[in-house]
Amino acid sequence: MNLEITIEDPRWQGLEPLAHKAVAATLAHCGVDADLCEVSVLGCDDARIAELNAEFREKPAPTNVLSWPAEDLAADQPGGTPLVPQPDFTGDIALGDIAISYDTCWREAQEAGKSMDDHVTHLLVHGVLHLLGYDHIRDLDATLMERAEVEILGKMGIDDPYNE
Repeated sequence: MNLEITIEDPRWQGLEPLAHKAVAATLAHCGVDADLCEVSVLGCDDARIAELNAEFREKPAPTNVLSWPAEDLAADQPGGTPLVPQPDFTGDIALGDIAISYDTCWREAQEAGKSMDDHVTHLLVHGVLHLLGYDHIRDLDATLMERAEVEILGKMGIDDPYNE
């Protein structure tokens, strides 16, 4: 797996091992060969992610995680399984980019009484699922995505993040 990690905020000390585990577990769950995949992860702060959110989603506020899929793999039918990404002419699968904000992740973890590592792992799994065509805009798609998240995290020994 080609995982490019850029750390803009020095508080992201443990991001690299969490990202490797989360990306690998998500790809394995979805039946995608991790050895062929390319993913970029940006560890930033609220100011940076607010800029990105404003630029790409026209929402000038911080958020926890953003994803930019390289290809639209979403299913046509609500609740349908997304398409499996295929290698390009070089044999690689460029999945896309993820940005994650330390400030928002820290605050959400504290408010929920969760460990930062577990919360960040959940958000990275969430981000990779977006790269793989999962979404949560339509109800049936949200159900499918949440089920996948819970299964992946469960295999990693992390409790269901939706069971508060």
